[in-house]
Amino acid sequence: MSGAILKISLANLTHNYNYLRSKIATNVKMLGVVKAVSYGTDSVEVSRHLEDLGIDYLAVAYSEEGVLLRKKGIRVPILVLHPQPVNFKLLIDNNLEPSLYSIRVLNLFLDFAKRFEVKNYPVHLKYNSGLNRLGFSDSDIEDVLEKIKCKEIYIQSIFSHLAASEDLEEKVFTNEQICRFKSFFEKVKNTLSHKPIIHQVNTSGILNYPSAHFDMVRTGIGLYGYGNDARFDKNFKPVASLTSVISQIHEISKGESLGYNRGFMAKENTKTATIALGHADGIGRVYGNKKGFVIINGSKAFILGNVCMDMLMVDITNIDCKEGDEVIVFNNEHSASSLAEAVGTISYELITGIGLRVKRIITDK
Repeated sequence: MSGAILKISLANLTHNYNYLRSKIATNVKMLGVVKAVSYGTDSVEVSRHLEDLGIDYLAVAYSEEGVLLRKKGIRVPILVLHPQPVNFKLLIDNNLEPSLYSIRVLNLFLDFAKRFEVKNYPVHLKYNSGLNRLGFSDSDIEDVLEKIKCKEIYIQSIFSHLAASEDLEEKVFTNEQICRFKSFFEKVKNTLSHKPIIHQVNTSGILNYPSAHFDMVRTGIGLYGYGNDARFDKNFKPVASLTSVISQIHEISKGESLGYNRGFMAKENTKTATIALGHADGIGRVYGNKKGFVIINGSKAFILGNVCMDMLMVDITNIDCKEGDEVIVFNNEHSASSLAEAVGTISYELITGIGLRVKRIITDK
């Protein structure tokens, strides 16, 4: 191991879960998004804990992510948000529920189900209300209504995705999305003999659009401790804390260079620390050249030159520290959002990019 550690706090996960539950009615279900290794943490441990807490649904992006959870004993229903037709058998063999988001995918799943004599298989219809990423369009509605009358599938839910629910300047657009979605699901509901689950809001939607909670809400980033808004961040506790250690300290004289491509040229005598963490661990080169920083003994240490594959170097000229000292990349006090914003990105990209060679430690604290 490199010396870098990602601590995953189940206590903080519980806190975030309970906070989000407090924002919805008791009869509204909650879906926890555990795709991308549970946002860079540990999908098995996080899913197991959410199951223990009473989560109603889980969601992954791809079938293989759901298969892993099934193999580890996770029994809660799992929605696959972006299933690939090549994996339909894998999906059904592991009791995973696909999102059907286009006429092509709907036809392919129906053909598969007929071929293997699958009946009443739970599926989820995805409507494109304005994100323009995945989902049926309004022009597909008549075709969809005709095809879902078959016996091969059972419409478990109808859902959509908000594009800008965190941005209060986009309220008009978001409310238009909600209205369009309502129109779609009312047409589908009137065709069915049962009432499917209706869901549209994500974490920011839970907090900003309570009237659109419908039957179920989905939350990803909120579970992991980020509210997408300074107003809400104080109510969340980041689940993951990333630390490393100082491997070596150097004295760089004025005029000397540091790192690949001589990315840093010392304009004065500079003291540097080499940290056991690099772009192979998820700290990309974009964080170099004094854009990104770490925390050492309570002080910001800016990254010098180019981030290496396995190491990065920081300026400790005015920081009292020694080799072996702990280095904080992000934790409860020093948010991943602050580091991400320093280079023009978002917490999602930073936390989901932490490499798997970084040791994960699960803690109840």
